Amino acid sequence: MRKLLLLILFILIGAVGYHLFQMVKKPPRPVSGPMVIKAEPLVLDSSNPQRTRLGSLYFLGAWQLSGRDRSFGGLSSLVLLPNGRMQALSDGAVLYSFPYPGMDGMGQVKPLPTMRDRASRRWLPGSSDSESMVLDPETGQIWVGFELNQAICRYAPGAMRLEKCHIWPEMKDWVYTSSIESLARLPDGRFMAIAEGAYGTKEGRDVLLFSGDPADRRTKSPVKMRYMPPAGYDPTDAVAIGGGQLLVLNRRATLYDGFTAILTVVDINAMVPGKMLPSREVARFVPPVLADNFEALAYQKQADGQRILWVLSDDNHLIFQRTLLLKFALPDRL
Repeated sequence: MRKLLLLILFILIGAVGYHLFQMVKKPPRPVSGPMVIKAEPLVLDSSNPQRTRLGSLYFLGAWQLSGRDRSFGGLSSLVLLPNGRMQALSDGAVLYSFPYPGMDGMGQVKPLPTMRDRASRRWLPGSSDSESMVLDPETGQIWVGFELNQAICRYAPGAMRLEKCHIWPEMKDWVYTSSIESLARLPDGRFMAIAEGAYGTKEGRDVLLFSGDPADRRTKSPVKMRYMPPAGYDPTDAVAIGGGQLLVLNRRATLYDGFTAILTVVDINAMVPGKMLPSREVARFVPPVLADNFEALAYQKQADGQRILWVLSDDNHLIFQRTLLLKFALPDRL
């Protein structure tokens, strides 16, 4: 009887282990081509379906995105293309472009190109952890931050080729799995990178301000500052919204609360080298409000002057998480 019980126990452990492995393993990188990407409408607050305010934000819509297979998901950053489509980047260096929710059109998949880094003799970026992305709508160039390589890379319009990559020595102490999570381009053309992780919460997170292209080694060394996220939270993305303001998305995951997020606004007019960036809270994403592993922000100013903020979550390719896309209107002043 004891042998039989042990055999049953080993079978159960093996079954559970295999199931967990299937849940967390990364799917293979897809090939370029079309993909059906569906958007299922959701309400902001399950306890109050008519709710339209979240902190300083005005709720305009929410959707759960899904693709045709397991290759879709793991979305860590989002930009808005001039052709009226969205483009999201997965943490496996795969681009997904798709129409705005409610609009017709087919999704498209494109793995990012790679190149050989002569100094380290490594492939950059390969399938490394791509966590942040910036688009220049005038030139079509794309900048991507890679955590495991600690590199910022620039791509030609349409991500047709990888033009440049650079690993900044100022990032050498950043945690490899919690580094270039946030990359933003300011209205004056400067770039800002915010480290996700830090060894001590009292010191905040490193902020690097680049005077020019952060993928070009000829750019001057960045100015270093600090950002203090809300207690227990880590910054996962940032986007400039004009008026000397930067929105920062901050995420937390606990066994009791699950995933929650806090959106803060930073006064970039008050930046001082070596000092902490001043910030304040804008909104909280806490159940019963839609909350998941929010990692991406995108901003647009419409022709009528309305300011729109998009928020996107990373499902980590796990069955108990979702890819959520939320749309908000910003007030005239935050």
